[in-house]
Amino acid sequence: MATDTHRAIEAVWRIEAPRLIAGLTRLVRDVGVAEELAQDALVAALEQWPAQGVPDNPGAWLMTTAKRRAIDRIRRDETFRRKVEELGRELDETTPDIGAQVAEDDGIGDDLLRLVFVACHPVLSTEARAALTLRLLGGLTTDEIARAFLVPEPTVAQRIVRAKKTLASARVPFEVPQGDELAARLSSVLEVVYLIFNEGYSATAGDDWMRPALCEDALRLGRVLAGLTPREPEVHGLVALMEIQASRSPARTGPGGEPILLADQNRARWDQLLIRRGLAALDRAEELAGGKPGPYVLQASIAACHARARHFEDTDWARIAGLYEQLAEATPSPVIELNRAVALSMAFGPAAGLELLDQLIAVPALRNYHLLPSVRGDFLAKLGRPAEARVEFERAAALTRNERERTLLLDRAAACDQPM
Repeated sequence: MATDTHRAIEAVWRIEAPRLIAGLTRLVRDVGVAEELAQDALVAALEQWPAQGVPDNPGAWLMTTAKRRAIDRIRRDETFRRKVEELGRELDETTPDIGAQVAEDDGIGDDLLRLVFVACHPVLSTEARAALTLRLLGGLTTDEIARAFLVPEPTVAQRIVRAKKTLASARVPFEVPQGDELAARLSSVLEVVYLIFNEGYSATAGDDWMRPALCEDALRLGRVLAGLTPREPEVHGLVALMEIQASRSPARTGPGGEPILLADQNRARWDQLLIRRGLAALDRAEELAGGKPGPYVLQASIAACHARARHFEDTDWARIAGLYEQLAEATPSPVIELNRAVALSMAFGPAAGLELLDQLIAVPALRNYHLLPSVRGDFLAKLGRPAEARVEFERAAALTRNERERTLLLDRAAACDQPM
């Protein structure tokens, strides 16, 4: 049936789109044009496969069709005759055996890695990098990206169009950066992948506490990246961090979608396969880091402390506090200090956490960050100061844009009025 074929096409497209766009970008040196050519091949599949059936090698069919579209496009411009000759050598148009042709391109891994660095280029804004990465490498439609980030579809479409124009006007090379530039550019790539994961893991706005599909997209991108850069410890560190954090997803929400805090989660519901994968990735990252762990390896080590504790009470909070101290030295951040305050509170009592936390109140970056009053309210409640705690929880509820989180915070504020 046509509907079955359409579902098959959709599945093939999700898998093959990044490879397709990567290979085409190497040929035409323009990510926008490459995506257009890939879309043309998709349209051709939608027109032909329902009647002719899905080919044995659908990826090869799509790549061959797209490359032929590229040849037609270049031929329309006489100034690109040399490129036509180059493409002609790569694809003999008279060869009828599409399945034996270009899908298994020896350089496809390199092409995918180049595409990752192009989509996450620092010349683009963080929002544009995230949208373009999900579009080109995640295979998501503009509508899917818009729904994931709770922004209007035209806004996402505009971001993607502007991103492609910016890359073209800046003449961003289709290459993997080398030397000292690689570390800086890789940091940009990892930032985008983790941003996507975090938006799925703890949604900043809307009615849902989590958006699992975004977590899955980020994990898939991270695993691909780890396969393409097997010697980079921070890549394996990020994958380890995401695997371990994602393992908690089944226990993070109740039957009605309400948030369940870490201390109250049923750890029997944590995904042990993801934990094992995460710990294995962490072992690999630590081996590659050679005793000098980077920020993602340190964060993964913190997550591993939680994963290894069979019960909340078994958590090695002193080690977590020490890891946060190392992380703060590597990448100074008030948010890291906020997390360190939580670890200090759990290891040495709420007064120790509150002492550090009160040093952060005047930090401009945290002025409208809802987790600061939320954590402070928790410390105050544990110290037997319910009236002050209620004020903090109410302030945190007013600052968050997530409805589930707001409800949780207001419930905690109301609980402060209950007799001890």
